[in-house]
Amino acid sequence: MSLMDTAVETAGPGLDAPEAVDALVVGRHTAAPRLNAGLLPLLAEADLLDSPATWGSVTTRAGILRLEPVRPGRDLELLTGWMNDPEVAAYWELAGPTAVTAAHLRSQLDDGGDGWSIPCLGLLDGTPMSYWEIYRADLDPLSRYYPARPHDMGIHLLIGDGTNRGRGLGTALLRAVADLVLGNRPRCTRIVAEPDIRNTPSVSAFLSSGFRCHAEIDLPEKRAALMVRERALRNLL
Repeated sequence: MSLMDTAVETAGPGLDAPEAVDALVVGRHTAAPRLNAGLLPLLAEADLLDSPATWGSVTTRAGILRLEPVRPGRDLELLTGWMNDPEVAAYWELAGPTAVTAAHLRSQLDDGGDGWSIPCLGLLDGTPMSYWEIYRADLDPLSRYYPARPHDMGIHLLIGDGTNRGRGLGTALLRAVADLVLGNRPRCTRIVAEPDIRNTPSVSAFLSSGFRCHAEIDLPEKRAALMVRERALRNLL
């Protein structure tokens, strides 16, 4: 499993069309090393990460999207089902019983977890249909592979139900969540993502949602496109 894996449903002909590039199963990286307990107060003072539950919602062409932090007691069965979807499992490598998904969530949620990544459900018109990890990229292992700036944010995404793939949702969702991040994280000047460079549909979807490819970077077990969405260009998109 690579540090950060990204995938999309095979797009087929007409790759430039949003409907062809938006069927996303956009991946994740392995859990980051846990923080030294002595650093936690300093990071808290540095505005580590607030809760996306307070960020409000965004109206997209597909409906109203909002993020809600995952509650394992409520959401574990749903997420386990999504992780066992073959298209998701091929890239996230979390297929198996609920214990596998639970361990992945626990690495982010438990006391002593990394503290800079929040797993969330994406609710479209109130219905859970996607899984997100919103994280501080400047505090993440990804920061070792690019010139990170303080308060860079990163996103990982999968669209859970296969019936929601291939409907042109990916670009709309990525744009909406990027807007939520920038609207609620005033210290964040840019958002990053790292799809596999071979995954042309994924890269195209990020490009369609306002990201730009800044470089190709070598991550463990894959070469990735470093995708960046700049706050300075937000009003031009």
